[in-house]
Amino acid sequence: MKRNAPPGWIGVGLAFYAFIAIAIAEGGLGVLLPSILDTYNLTTATVTALFFSQISGYVVAALTSSLLSHRIGLARMILLAAVSVTTALCIYASTPYWWVMVFTGTLLGLGIGLIDAGINTFIADKQDSGNLMGLLHAFYGIGALSGPAIATILLTQGVSWRSAYWVFAGMVLLLAIGMVWVVSQRHSFMDSSALPSDQSARTNLHLALKEPTVLVAGLLLLVYVGTEVSVGNWAFTVQTLSRGTSVAIAGYSITAYWFGLTLGRLTMGQLIRHIGAIRLIDASLALLTVGLLIWWLLPGQLWSLPLIGFALAAIFPATIWLMPRRVPSALVPAAIGFLTSVGSVGAVSIPTVVGWLADKINLEIIPMLMVPLAIVMMILHRWLANHTARQTAEHQ
Repeated sequence: MKRNAPPGWIGVGLAFYAFIAIAIAEGGLGVLLPSILDTYNLTTATVTALFFSQISGYVVAALTSSLLSHRIGLARMILLAAVSVTTALCIYASTPYWWVMVFTGTLLGLGIGLIDAGINTFIADKQDSGNLMGLLHAFYGIGALSGPAIATILLTQGVSWRSAYWVFAGMVLLLAIGMVWVVSQRHSFMDSSALPSDQSARTNLHLALKEPTVLVAGLLLLVYVGTEVSVGNWAFTVQTLSRGTSVAIAGYSITAYWFGLTLGRLTMGQLIRHIGAIRLIDASLALLTVGLLIWWLLPGQLWSLPLIGFALAAIFPATIWLMPRRVPSALVPAAIGFLTSVGSVGAVSIPTVVGWLADKINLEIIPMLMVPLAIVMMILHRWLANHTARQTAEHQ
């Protein structure tokens, strides 16, 4: 007897949970960083090896996610990625050797990059993807604010930072279990968006990488994710070690940063409907610049962090949402896979550079460096908007 396909909301629900799980793992690092520095006797420069090691994994994910999902299916790819992330987090939680933790970053980067690319492609293919894309990244925000909160609670209770990574690993393991069930279904209800057109997946990837729109959008998201993660990873260290804020207040201020991000993404769908995605990104970048200036120039206040989070909220998902409207439909899976994974390279490279400069100068250089990054994003976004407008005019 033929089984009916599971309802579509199950796939969407698992996609949302996937983003919660990986965001918990990523968001918690900022609060755990001082403890990691102390455990392994590191500096803000040497600890960036942990960030840098993830780049190779993200690069592989950027170049292979669309090919892998085409070959084995999106559900199997996400299962493989969830197992990779769970394994990496377990090693983080248990290894006494710094070099093992560093090398494990490659496995973590690969898994997170594949999940990010696959889930974004899956949601972008859905009807009403503006609301769904906003909700998807809002769930990332929920995970990202939960990670620091969990880590802060454990640290203030005198629990080792390693216990936090065991908790994070358990969260991602639940995703892997869910994906085992999905893969066992006869109807691959999560795989429809992973299949490119009648051209080969390799050809579509090659064509996507020749599109100026894809390359510039990739650079925009690299800078964006680098900014988002730099604030998330380093703000706690800046507030506690440089500005003398207590551990609890600083920890919950990072939670407020991610709460602002989540709130902004929950409202993104409605804002796109009223003012459009391009104007929303324009307004977000202007507000971001104001928030970063306040964080830099007025060190005594903490409310700039949730403001920065709110300003950042729409930039990434709105740029992804616009991609199916900027490139041929056959290239969308390859383009989104490239954008999300290259964006993840920014999550490693920019915080690494920022940490190195903070070690050479001082921690207060970190808020200052965020301002020019916002300006770079403004320039790249306006180029994309103008280029899209010119292309639209030419085809009319």
